[in-house]
Amino acid sequence: MAALPFSTTCRHSNSPLHHNSKTSFIGFSQRNNIWQLFVITKSNSRRAIRKLCVKNVTSDKKQELEEPLNEQDTFNEFVPDSASIASSIKFHAEFTSPFSPEKFELNKAFFATAESVRDSLIINWNATNDYYERMNVKQAYYMSMEYLQGRALLNAIGNLQLSGPYAEALRKLGHNLEDVANKEPDAALGNGGLGRLASCFLDSLATLNYPAWGYGLRYKYGLFKQHITKDGQVEVAENWLEMGNPWEILKNDVSYPVKFYGEVISGPNGSKQWVGGENILAVAYDVPIPGYKTRTTINLRLWSTKVSPEEFDLQAYNSGDHAKAYAVMKNAEKICYVLYPGDESIDGKTLRLKQQYTLCSASLQDIFARFERRLGKRVNWDTLPDKVVVQMNDTHPTLCIPEIIRILVDVKGLSWEKAWNITKRTVAYTNHTILPEALEKWSLTLLQDLLPRHMEIIRKIDEELINEIISEYGIDDLDLFQQRLKKMRILENIELPNSVMELLSITEETPAVDPVKEIDVDDTDVKATEKEDGDDDDDYEVVEEEQEEDNEEPSVEEDTSNKIELKFKVDPKLPMMVRMANLCVVGGFSVNGVAEIHSKIVKEEVFDEFYKLWPEKFQNKTNGVTPRRWIRFCNPDLSKIITKWIGTEDWVTDLEKLAILRKFADNEDLQLEWIEAKRRNKIRVASFLKEKTGYVVNPNAMFDVQVKRIHEYKRQLLNILGIVYRYKKMKELSAEERKDMFVPRVCIFGGKAFATYVQAKRIVKFITDVGATINSDPEIGDLLKVVFVPDYNVSVAEMLIPGSESSQHISTAGMEASGTSNMKFAMNGCIVIGTLDGANVEIREEVGEDNFFLFGARAQEIVGLRKERVEGKFVPDPRFEEVKAYVRSGVFGPYNYEELMGSLEGNEGYGRADYFLVGKDFPSYLECQEEVDKAYHDQKRWTKMSILNTAGSFKFSSDRTIHEYARDIWRIEPVELA
Repeated sequence: MAALPFSTTCRHSNSPLHHNSKTSFIGFSQRNNIWQLFVITKSNSRRAIRKLCVKNVTSDKKQELEEPLNEQDTFNEFVPDSASIASSIKFHAEFTSPFSPEKFELNKAFFATAESVRDSLIINWNATNDYYERMNVKQAYYMSMEYLQGRALLNAIGNLQLSGPYAEALRKLGHNLEDVANKEPDAALGNGGLGRLASCFLDSLATLNYPAWGYGLRYKYGLFKQHITKDGQVEVAENWLEMGNPWEILKNDVSYPVKFYGEVISGPNGSKQWVGGENILAVAYDVPIPGYKTRTTINLRLWSTKVSPEEFDLQAYNSGDHAKAYAVMKNAEKICYVLYPGDESIDGKTLRLKQQYTLCSASLQDIFARFERRLGKRVNWDTLPDKVVVQMNDTHPTLCIPEIIRILVDVKGLSWEKAWNITKRTVAYTNHTILPEALEKWSLTLLQDLLPRHMEIIRKIDEELINEIISEYGIDDLDLFQQRLKKMRILENIELPNSVMELLSITEETPAVDPVKEIDVDDTDVKATEKEDGDDDDDYEVVEEEQEEDNEEPSVEEDTSNKIELKFKVDPKLPMMVRMANLCVVGGFSVNGVAEIHSKIVKEEVFDEFYKLWPEKFQNKTNGVTPRRWIRFCNPDLSKIITKWIGTEDWVTDLEKLAILRKFADNEDLQLEWIEAKRRNKIRVASFLKEKTGYVVNPNAMFDVQVKRIHEYKRQLLNILGIVYRYKKMKELSAEERKDMFVPRVCIFGGKAFATYVQAKRIVKFITDVGATINSDPEIGDLLKVVFVPDYNVSVAEMLIPGSESSQHISTAGMEASGTSNMKFAMNGCIVIGTLDGANVEIREEVGEDNFFLFGARAQEIVGLRKERVEGKFVPDPRFEEVKAYVRSGVFGPYNYEELMGSLEGNEGYGRADYFLVGKDFPSYLECQEEVDKAYHDQKRWTKMSILNTAGSFKFSSDRTIHEYARDIWRIEPVELA
């Protein structure tokens, strides 16, 4: 920790980094051309005078830490200069760099610089976590399978307010800061919006001084690196860890056992013990997350998996059976190899489930250990929800719910009732999708095999749910009861619990003239019966049994009763599944959507029965993005203009100040500065595109961008078909007519298609084929270019978004939960072309209807439009038929696009019938694009629209979102280290 001449005192603690003595790192001196680090150890007898205070922002009360810091240690009293930073970088280049000493090239310069920055982060990081330990604050824990962080160097020194000194220090050492920063690979810990949101949230949590940690997995290869060839997308392993990761700190002393398979043994007192099976270790890697202009530095703890060296079969290795020797080790390590491994096979499904459980189990063991440590000898588990809140980012961490119960019941000895009550007050769930395939379901057989104890617990939770439904609504109306169970049960196509079957054994007294009908159900009578006539709604059937005629005189009971048998039908043709989203709703105290329209759909459609039962659980928390990374750091030209016209840089942490720009939107001086900043960014984008793709584009053309995960519902296909139609019309005109009718455009795409998503990969191939044809057409020239940027990631976004002028967010209405790239584009003065879907709805409200290009069907129309299609009533627009015929003509090469075009045809069937309504919205989309051209012709109008988009984007800061989570869900308070 030698980089900067900060000094700190450290003691035995459970903070992320601790030392056995109090140590000050003073700086460097040069002797005989060797840079030496001076370490001075302080004796306990020389106590510091000044005390570090921590302030609860909301109460404005100061509390003193037990261990004071020296006066020179305060955050605001020392700002390192370029000379001390250069010394720090030199030290790390010589003594800690993973490169040979002879040269100081860019890769080595990056590592040395990053480790220098990390040193200053660790000081703040230790102080932050030491405070959390000492004061026992309530802490939020964010559980996510993805963190799409992007590069960390510029963000870290920006947050530390050290960009200038670091740039100057590197100049002295012969390098440019931007060139050094470009050598950092993007951390391959995420894929799309889910992971980017999680990273924005961590930035805001630290900036706003909220006590929180993130938990995730340390993927060795991430998703994949995308190459674009003549055959389309090709996936290769991501190599982000090839040279190491200077930001992470391995914690060999922080590891937890994670178990799979085995069996559950019941004890004489009803206790349960999970034994046998496969055992691995989850080991912690910590990444400091700094806040902006604050000392608060929180932690992202990532888990890697391994087994102990004793598991290595040395005997097998020496006998030549190397595969057997390594088998157990590789089996453990592969859990953290790849983000979202393909799940077409049972092995793939098992691996995904192992990943999810590893995240949940290791993180919860860590959280519980911290909870116990902070309380000391007197641990009261009833207070867990007062100190801990676990936020599940989508359904991937659902196993947190049964894992909390397992630990509390099996390990800590609590009763089921207590454990279940504690769990329901500790866990919260963010829903990110209404797509059925993304509302996770797992095979009961797989769960039972891999996690037998958890499956027992899930069955018990399902039973509790059914009992609550019965308690709330009764069972007088069996049809309504079974409809509720069909939507609400956690277990799908699985028999009812015995206790519920017994509850349904009801005796109903009637007058003597009528026989008494008795519902008599025994678990042994439950049979798996096939559903008749394809009726999926009938989960039960009532069968009246004929009274047996007997010569014997019946008993009184037999004489006055007739039995009705209620049989639960399990369809053997359908799989038995566990519905993770339902488990999240049942086991959590809060369920939130991520945009107003999405939350409305969640309440009224996806979880409507749950909403009726527990309306108090449901909330909306519209997503946001951090303005530090997405304006201040990635778009410095625009940032300077905003600061100049607003009159303060406070907008970086108080984005509502952007609204001040509205009163200057017509100012010609502002508009000229705005246009020039956009032009400089476009020139950078043009240079970037040439470097990455070889295509040369004209910066004077309009830059139109659609970058996001490739998926049919996001409708990149609609965009490229619109471009094909534009190209066809251009070809039908003379050169003069083309110039008069069309605005020059550079259409930029980026995004990854999941490796096994065949249709998405066809779309990537189609876009690249269209681009290859159009870009080489001399008649069209600079009037139209189509560029697919390979391996889209955060760093690419940071380049493209500042230079974009229009951006397409054109998902089928009602299918995008929120979207966050639309927010980033709007913040940077880009005008959105979009449907009323996700956060588009709120963006349009904030920036003004005249500053948003709207088209397409509304969410409430979608079901009816699909029904219309099934009934054969849809009549396609002639222009839609024309563009499909044009594609089929072979103008874009020999590849057969019949499957792709065929998916847009027919009235029903999987992969047919245009499920995402490309054809329905196509005419509206073309008309919208004509409006875009018209507006762009008037540059004064367009620039005003751009300014108003930035001015109206203030709502979409992740700072606002985090304040709402903290206030409404987590109930945590900001704490500032002063």
